[in-house]
Amino acid sequence: MAESIVATKSYSFALRVIKLYKHLTQEQREFVLAKQVLRSGTSIGANVEEALGGQSKADFRHKLSIALKEARETSYWLRLLNDSEYIKPEAFKSIHGECDELIRIIRSIILTSQQNENNS
Repeated sequence: MAESIVATKSYSFALRVIKLYKHLTQEQREFVLAKQVLRSGTSIGANVEEALGGQSKADFRHKLSIALKEARETSYWLRLLNDSEYIKPEAFKSIHGECDELIRIIRSIILTSQQNENNS
């Protein structure tokens, strides 16, 4: 099976979020926001995986739509962590940039899937 770029990127992002969670809980002693970003940030890839195993095109898009919502939520938690100075601006720019990239990729896949189905 060919590697899915969105699956690879969302998995890599989840690993970064786990490292951020460890940093926030061990170094910053921040648990509530850390748990929120961990949950939403790792959920992106889980929903992408479910989408790739979808039973229909509609199921595929539905699971990707959930992944997109989780990515947008993760962006929110990351911005909050940055603005409350729990993470350094350089770290924020890097991880938030990856999150934005996932949002763009997932949104593009959903739109392309809808267009392809409308054209067939």
